[in-house]
Amino acid sequence: MRRRALLAAAALAAFAGPAAAVAAESDKRKKKSGGVSYLPIETLTGATNRSGGRRGVLTVECGLDVPDAGLRARADESMPRLRAAYLETVITYAAGLPEGATPNADFLARAMQRQTDALLGRPGARLLLGAILVN
Repeated sequence: MRRRALLAAAALAAFAGPAAAVAAESDKRKKKSGGVSYLPIETLTGATNRSGGRRGVLTVECGLDVPDAGLRARADESMPRLRAAYLETVITYAAGLPEGATPNADFLARAMQRQTDALLGRPGARLLLGAILVN
């Protein structure tokens, strides 16, 4: 009985060692999307009105490019407040979007950039818009 337990432990140790080394090495090779100065922001969504009284969704993908390390640390710490401010803008904009209209990316970028500068206390972080979709 003890021999079975010993064999099982030896087999487990033989497989666990290389697997842990491979997992640790793959973590080192993974590159954060956008580079070192890029901070991704989770997708923002807001409800829109569509023709016939149906509801739609405005989806905005964005991130921050912050080259200054000190400001990047502040932006990373302020990410919940930044995301809340961006979400408020997207929700408000989506609610007022007329039926069949395309979203104005320039307006959203200006509004969200102003919020970025205000919340971080100084300019230096650049808001990058990805995809803006209306479904």
